[in-house]
Amino acid sequence: MRTLLLWCPDWPVLAAEIVEGVPATDPVAVLHANRVVACSERARAEGVRRGLRRREAQGRCPQLTVVDHDPGRDARAFEPVVAAVEELVAGVEVVRPGSCAVAARGPARYLGGEEVAAERIVEHVAQTCAVESQVGIADGVFAAGLAARSGRVVPPGGTPEFLAALPVEALGRPALADLLRRLGVRTLADFAALPAGDVLARFGFDGALAHRLAAGRDHRPLAVRQPPVDLAVTAGYDEPLDRVDAAAFAARALAEQLHDRLAGHGLACTRLGIEAVTAHGQELHRVWRHDGLLTAAAIADRVRWQLDGWLSGSNGRAGGRAARPTAGIIRLRLVPDGVIAQAGLQPGLWGEAGEERERAHRALSRVQGILGPEAVVTAVLGGGRSPADQVRLVPWGDERLPARPGQPMSLTGPVPPGGPVSSGVPVPGGPVSSGVPVPGGPVSSGVPVPGGPVSSGVPDRPASSGRPALPGQSGSLAQSGASGQGAQAGRGGSGRAARSPRSAGRVEPPWPGQLPPPAPAVVLPQPLAATVHDDAGEPVVVSARLQLNAAPARLIVGTGRPAEIVGWAGPWPVDERWWAPAEARRRARFQVCLADGAALLLAVEAGQWLVEAIYD
Repeated sequence: MRTLLLWCPDWPVLAAEIVEGVPATDPVAVLHANRVVACSERARAEGVRRGLRRREAQGRCPQLTVVDHDPGRDARAFEPVVAAVEELVAGVEVVRPGSCAVAARGPARYLGGEEVAAERIVEHVAQTCAVESQVGIADGVFAAGLAARSGRVVPPGGTPEFLAALPVEALGRPALADLLRRLGVRTLADFAALPAGDVLARFGFDGALAHRLAAGRDHRPLAVRQPPVDLAVTAGYDEPLDRVDAAAFAARALAEQLHDRLAGHGLACTRLGIEAVTAHGQELHRVWRHDGLLTAAAIADRVRWQLDGWLSGSNGRAGGRAARPTAGIIRLRLVPDGVIAQAGLQPGLWGEAGEERERAHRALSRVQGILGPEAVVTAVLGGGRSPADQVRLVPWGDERLPARPGQPMSLTGPVPPGGPVSSGVPVPGGPVSSGVPVPGGPVSSGVPVPGGPVSSGVPDRPASSGRPALPGQSGSLAQSGASGQGAQAGRGGSGRAARSPRSAGRVEPPWPGQLPPPAPAVVLPQPLAATVHDDAGEPVVVSARLQLNAAPARLIVGTGRPAEIVGWAGPWPVDERWWAPAEARRRARFQVCLADGAALLLAVEAGQWLVEAIYD
């Protein structure tokens, strides 16, 4: 395919000038891993070359300005250049920051030839972006990139001849080029003359691709870039808008159109550009910034305020306000100058961010004003070893920060409204108080744990003696702190976790002794008393060394009927705040699966069995 490739020389240096203000006319070198990856023309005149170490480059040019390599900076600075090329041609592929390619057939036919198209693109980029560039045209992206270094237009079918005299270093593979030179292969023609099968056997797949490039056979077609979606909305008016009320009415419809278009792409506006054109050709422009999300009503308000300022301005006399336009507005355009993904701001209960959220906030604030701040609470997940410890209820409107540092237990499903813990309020999927019946007792039935309570990366140990583990465990249990040293691990980890600093962008480690995922669906606000018996009907006891005197066989919750235990896992020991006797707590937790499909989280504390949570 005939390919037109635009190349901007020394682009990392130009990007540093565009973004950071480093003058590209000075001796500048861009370094990565202490080696030069790009340098300016003045630096090359002083002897600086790519691949030099920093000390050697500064020795050759003492006044050298050193800039760290930043691929993100290069890509951001190159985006306006690509946009300028897309104003003339379609189907642009970004090869790398500083280089983009397009099929040459379309621009050549539309602009009157390949050379004319190359000149138009170079001139347009220079006028639009003030960036110097060169264009090469050849058969394929690889050959067009090499032709762009000298600004050549290789005639159709002449690509193999153009590549023949180039050295093997032009392939851009230093290790392969060094090996080929030691084998006596110095030009691309010599490399292309080798049998393809032998090249594949000797140099591998990457060598075979390089062999195709050396012969002028590009290995892939162009992967054209999808142009960014135009999110701006425009409206024209036959009758010029010279009254504020008429302009505000027109602005409201345009604001709703912009909001609907952004919502269709999952975006929300944070910075709004308002552009207007009068009947006399006068162009007006203003940008409004907002800390939160701009709803349709907020966009309409800002457009109305701006139009009021324009249409009610002074006639330019001294001491007056801004000059009033000499004619009415015939075209209005709204540009979302700053957008963010709306998915990260989903409020959860009331749909998309907008009027619904504001109405709910006003309603909940009114309830708080009548009943007090603690009447409306929301759940915040944080760190902890048990599901109940990981939930903090904060008043509505307060800052939603976890009470404990550390990564909370991962959830396998959505959290019910109000969070997984609620005091006295029914939660879909299970009960929240001790008065709800279960098969044989006061706890409702559940479902087997999906995937089982297994977490990777922790040594396994037998789950029980003669009893199957929970579904998905295959007879073994991966647990945190469940070995003979579990109590010591829990004891030492509690203080460290509480004192570990929280830094932004860092994933907090899990708490030692924390239950593995999945998390329970329902956490009871008050644990329910229970008893566990073995096959002989004797109570099951956990010793100080976390040894069970017998395998659990039946569970009785409160005064209910016995339920058969078909699988169990544990114990997970926890010895918390042992340094404060008044707050010390020592317990062991178990997961059990009943014959009717219910899965429960049990705990033993001071010899008493308790039901803490229900799995769904």
